[in-house]
Amino acid sequence: MTAAITQAGSRAGTEIRLAGVTAEYVPGQPTLSGLSLRAAPGRITVVLGPNGSGKSTALKVMAGLLRPRRGRVDMVRGAETRDLTGVPCHDRARHKIAYLPQGHSVFPAMSVHDNLALGAWPLKRDRHAVAAAIAAAYERYPLLRGKRRAPAGSLSGGQQRILEVARLLIPDPDVVLVDEPSAGVAPDVAAMMYAELARMRSEGRTVVLVDQDVRSALAVGDVVYTLRSGRNHRHGSASEFAGDVPSLVRDWLSTGSTGEAGQ
Repeated sequence: MTAAITQAGSRAGTEIRLAGVTAEYVPGQPTLSGLSLRAAPGRITVVLGPNGSGKSTALKVMAGLLRPRRGRVDMVRGAETRDLTGVPCHDRARHKIAYLPQGHSVFPAMSVHDNLALGAWPLKRDRHAVAAAIAAAYERYPLLRGKRRAPAGSLSGGQQRILEVARLLIPDPDVVLVDEPSAGVAPDVAAMMYAELARMRSEGRTVVLVDQDVRSALAVGDVVYTLRSGRNHRHGSASEFAGDVPSLVRDWLSTGSTGEAGQ
């Protein structure tokens, strides 16, 4: 069985947690203030809130792109809890944590195949594992096989998204952090992205999703956290929030938004 198509039954369940996290881009101006959340395996945990509430910053802290000033980032597998707070982002990939940023992240001048190979760097010492993972990516996304020598920048927007997801899955992550997958893409591409997130959940992965498309996020999600000014606001099942979207949005609008760059 190749790495990229591991079945849920053979995957070690991994939970990722933020505990009392305060984080900032500018000293003395925290974007997150004491934020706590837990994302469980085989679930899609959705983080919602107005612009500037700290949603994307929470993902960056989990991904290791921003180190919190206070609090912890923990990864839990069974009885083992590992403190990842000081672990940089490139080492978190070795802990099977993957991050898909907002917007396109392919290397446009490089071929599709070389973009996939870049995703295999955590496996680079095992050539057989790299070859098997890339082969599994082509099996999972046959469209990419026919374009393997084409520059990634020549693909359509939707095809580039498929390539990004395929590259993300090359090292077979247990935790997948996804920021605004529907931003700036056609409705059919957004639907494809949500179908992929549901597929990852069925494989036993832990998915943390940030998106401004509240209804679509609630439709695919299991657990919801809402943020306000970098703090915990509400928490519950997606079904609890699904019938309350208008009042939820009105609440966000009444608080205003800061429009901070590190939302």
